[in-house]
Amino acid sequence: MGRAFEYRKAAKFARWDKMAKAFTRAGREIAMAIKEGGASPDTNSSLRRAIQNAKAAQMPKDRIEAAIKRASSKDDKGFAMVVYEGMGPHATALIVETATDNVNRTVANLRAIFNKNGGSIGTLGMHDFIFERKGVFKISAENRDMDELELDLIDAGLDSMEKDEENHLILYSKFADFGSMQKALEDKGIEVISAELQRIPTIHKELNEEQTDDVLELIDKLEQDEDVQTVFCNLA
Repeated sequence: MGRAFEYRKAAKFARWDKMAKAFTRAGREIAMAIKEGGASPDTNSSLRRAIQNAKAAQMPKDRIEAAIKRASSKDDKGFAMVVYEGMGPHATALIVETATDNVNRTVANLRAIFNKNGGSIGTLGMHDFIFERKGVFKISAENRDMDELELDLIDAGLDSMEKDEENHLILYSKFADFGSMQKALEDKGIEVISAELQRIPTIHKELNEEQTDDVLELIDKLEQDEDVQTVFCNLA
């Protein structure tokens, strides 16, 4: 009974910790969107996207409103998006997107994490040939005709489409077409569950199970850093 209780307590703490990190990242995305285009979702498409993503992370409405209010304050220092590229264990390629108010702190923390876990920070642009930046939109697949939707969105920049196991449609667009795709979905009244710019690997690294664990441990340590928003890796 004691062990079962401790396991449940640990599992609950892990869920809370993961949710807290998701809320922090969503809040920073909101702050950067407001810095970029103002505090009105009606005129700021980046803020609309950030709010959608916060809702997808199950961030409560009052927390979203508080994040908008805080980011709109004149006293708020704001966050900047800074991207780092590096090599992980076994010659894997990693790109780390951060939202930071202190670049010196962020780069020092990331360098230490890379070095302690068999990796190293490199130079910006070193992985341009390995990753392709794309827009990734998630919508409900319920009552959707995929062929009809494809025809409707192809002129807006739809690159490809797939259905996941949770009955969602995942729509991909080229980086340059992200804005037009977002506007097309809004104009058609299609509710977007989440909308992100992702770095999708075009070259994948095949590793054995033990080597894969080494890479995943580094990714886990990076994702635990408060300034880290997203980690992309070309691990197969």
